[in-house]
Amino acid sequence: MNLVWKLLRQHISIPQFVGFFFANLFGMLIVLLGYQFYRDVMPVFTSEDSFMKSDYIIVSKKIGMGNTISGRTNTFTPAEVNDVENQPFASSVGTFTSTEYKVEANMGVNGVNVLNSELFFESIPDHFVDAPKGSWKYTPGEHVVPIILPRAYITMYNFGFAQSRSLPKISDGLVGMINFDIFIHGNGHADRFKGKVIGFSSRLNTILVPQAFMDWSNNYFAPGSHSDPTRLIMQVDNPANEKVTKYIDQKGYEVEDDKLQAEKTTYFLRMIVTMVMVVGLVISILSFYILMLSIYLLVQKNSSKLENLLLIGYSPNNVARPYQLLTIGLNTGVLLIAWGTLYFVRDYYMGVIETLFPDIDSGTMLPAILLGLCLFALVSICNIIAIRHKIVSIWKRKE
Repeated sequence: MNLVWKLLRQHISIPQFVGFFFANLFGMLIVLLGYQFYRDVMPVFTSEDSFMKSDYIIVSKKIGMGNTISGRTNTFTPAEVNDVENQPFASSVGTFTSTEYKVEANMGVNGVNVLNSELFFESIPDHFVDAPKGSWKYTPGEHVVPIILPRAYITMYNFGFAQSRSLPKISDGLVGMINFDIFIHGNGHADRFKGKVIGFSSRLNTILVPQAFMDWSNNYFAPGSHSDPTRLIMQVDNPANEKVTKYIDQKGYEVEDDKLQAEKTTYFLRMIVTMVMVVGLVISILSFYILMLSIYLLVQKNSSKLENLLLIGYSPNNVARPYQLLTIGLNTGVLLIAWGTLYFVRDYYMGVIETLFPDIDSGTMLPAILLGLCLFALVSICNIIAIRHKIVSIWKRKE
């Protein structure tokens, strides 16, 4: 080992290893920074909703002056619903079902009355609602009804009503503080229900109830009544697909919350980050070849001496180990410096993002750390195998 280290020190080329070090550092940093930036910024564009997946879009008809004057409705006929279902980009389509009866509700927080109003409920097929298992179900006859409220409601309460009256603010974890009493009249029946708020949705501008409750209550309080849906919920494979936009524009429909634009932005952000990471990987691969070239040149300069060491009893593993330790040391230095640089860069841009979007989750560097470890392990294993192969070729006189 000492003899091999002496040979290594005598013929090592500092500029070559410096070139490898910085090339690998830049490649590693580009890959880790691109991946971490994507993970940190994505929540800004996706507006994550705990009750609806990101590939669901809500479609409605545009309401203009012409509709008002002509008296045309904004409902979807069965033929129009079938047409949407037959589109190749639509994986699944569901309709919004509305109440056909009168609903009155009282909402309070900690015993303080907040809302007394006539309301209406809507429902969508249950498989479109990503609610916790067991919380989104209703059995006909029960007087407790699960409810998902629009996040806009609780925002108005927190920053308007609660702030002016010194009431506690409501977060997702404090939904149990909300008292929701429901009074339903229709078909000669009147009944009282307890609304159990299970959370808030930023993408649904309606009070959502389970489909089972909607079907039962419409049949019980308004039998024989039926209205065509005014909105559709559609699952698409790729919301950024231009065919979706063309179809929506051609039919004169619109997408709530400008979901298509957000998904397009997300799609292009993903594409740009992928391109940046590919560039980083290319630089890392080139740096790997620079290192291998440098090691091969060192081995070639010392081939006759290394051959003598092998002939006098040194094993190929003993001869290759100093070269392998050198490459692992360089790779370790690259990884540590890349992590340190990433920490400071991320701290800077997260400060800007959190200033613009105070509610965003700050996340962690764990994804980039794990990715860095994977790249380090992959490159180091390739280095070790390549060096041993070269030493074995000398031992067998195959070079």
